[in-house]
Amino acid sequence: MKKCLKKGLSLALILILCLSLAACGSNDDENADSKQDEAPEGSADVLYPISIGETEIRVGETTVQALLDAGFKVTVSELDENNQYTQYEIDPEMEMEPNSYYSGASIWITDSIFTHISVVTTRATRRMGDAVIAHLEFYLDYDNPEANAQISLNGVPVNEISREKAGEMFPDFTGDDNMWFSHLTKEYDYSLIFGSEDKMLTRFTVEKNYDVDWNSGN
Repeated sequence: MKKCLKKGLSLALILILCLSLAACGSNDDENADSKQDEAPEGSADVLYPISIGETEIRVGETTVQALLDAGFKVTVSELDENNQYTQYEIDPEMEMEPNSYYSGASIWITDSIFTHISVVTTRATRRMGDAVIAHLEFYLDYDNPEANAQISLNGVPVNEISREKAGEMFPDFTGDDNMWFSHLTKEYDYSLIFGSEDKMLTRFTVEKNYDVDWNSGN
């Protein structure tokens, strides 16, 4: 799995953000190679955008700075020796090394709705603000589905996405008839989880696949 980065980070980021470095010398500066051997034959590489209110997020394209400019707080949490968490906002000026992947950040949309975020760089050294969103994992409010309406997946408010509706929206996805529905292409991974009783969407993930070595770095 991803090993924790120990160089050039603030204390909060040292404890939370993780880094993997890859020997990807042939990658373009803005276009890392996607995984080539995991997608089922015939899968379409389609990016389904996500919106939070008026802000559209396109995984693999939208930067951290775009989220900050839209008014979102991207935070990490530090666990102290008393097992107490302190939350910090990320520093968009912090330098990220080339071919690196950081995870551990979050955006709290409400007190009960949040998304985990991972970001990536390719060949060039970049500031954190210019890093690209590579992974989003949304946790929705199961007890207050109306609060989920501010989040949309491919133009549909997520509080309207049932297991049946998801089957209509994403006919190429596979899974069981109840709680699990996913899709893997060469570029993107999608995963949708539904409630066991009402079969409404409770959690979903969108990720772009990057050719990074998760086991490298110290």
